Amino acid sequence: MTQVQEGATSSTPISPLAAGLKCRCPRCGNGPLFNGLLTLRRSCRCCGLDFRFIDTGDGPAVFAILILGTCVLGGALWFEFRFNPPAWQHALLWGAITPILAVGLLRVLKATLAALQFTTKAEEGRIAPDQPTDH
Repeated sequence: MTQVQEGATSSTPISPLAAGLKCRCPRCGNGPLFNGLLTLRRSCRCCGLDFRFIDTGDGPAVFAILILGTCVLGGALWFEFRFNPPAWQHALLWGAITPILAVGLLRVLKATLAALQFTTKAEEGRIAPDQPTDH
């Protein structure tokens, strides 16, 4: 049995969550979404989907702040009450862990929101033309 080639697109839709977690193209699920850490590519190198439609805005940052803040604060409180370490250990531990988690979380959230934008065909809102009113 042969597998689907990388350049071919599947008729089965890709789950936005799966594409987001893998940081892959929302259409084919094969091509990488990012060029570097957080910079989107111009297009998918497997299926050719143009990524210029993607505009996640501040959504990934807001979600990352809420999720990361909860996890880091919870971890710091647990660490404090379990081990009662000096302040420098907190600074060293959370000062190293927080940026690493932030970048990883931002990648996944940005990719997931991009996949959801593709799946739902979301686009910028437009104001409807003025309707004549009967006065």
